[in-house]
Amino acid sequence: MNTRSIRNVQNEQRRSFLRILALGGAGVAATALLWPRGASPLATASAAAPTAVKDLILECFADADGRHLGPCHVQKLVLTDTQWRQRLSADAFDVMRREATERPFSGQYWNLHAKGLFRCPGCDTALFDASTKFDSGTGWPSFWQPIAKANIVESNDYSLGMVRTKVSCAGCDSHLGHVFTDGPRPTGLRYCMNSVALRFVPRGA
Repeated sequence: MNTRSIRNVQNEQRRSFLRILALGGAGVAATALLWPRGASPLATASAAAPTAVKDLILECFADADGRHLGPCHVQKLVLTDTQWRQRLSADAFDVMRREATERPFSGQYWNLHAKGLFRCPGCDTALFDASTKFDSGTGWPSFWQPIAKANIVESNDYSLGMVRTKVSCAGCDSHLGHVFTDGPRPTGLRYCMNSVALRFVPRGA
């Protein structure tokens, strides 16, 4: 290949790269068109083979009494869609990996008032203590704070023509629900979760 041919190939590669950047910066509107509700780019990316595993520092808690055990080093759980389907129920997969929402008053935890911890069904990360749960009247389990800020991830959600804050598990990036600013004291927050995205461990278990 002569010098002119090489230069032409390089120019074409550069133009292709710039086109990719332009598409990537098109914003939420383009993303909404390309990724239907319940199939976000992040969730669908899990269909590929697992990549390098990331080390995390999360907060650990004892099931028996909810005691804080301090920081713990864990590896982020990264699975393929096939592996997630084997690990989760069909409803849990739709919510946790496709960001769907269960129907209000349909989940098993919305009216639960027992003492205990709520963990992630995907990776077992501690998410909420039942002592912070309250009746929001929405039909979804609601909490006024997570058990530890390090154990969840909050990010913007531009779906449904509005801006909300979605909540994910820090241990495996699974979708849990949303957080709103209409909760009770002392935080004024309402972590509105999906029951299928939680696993309850009763105190003393």
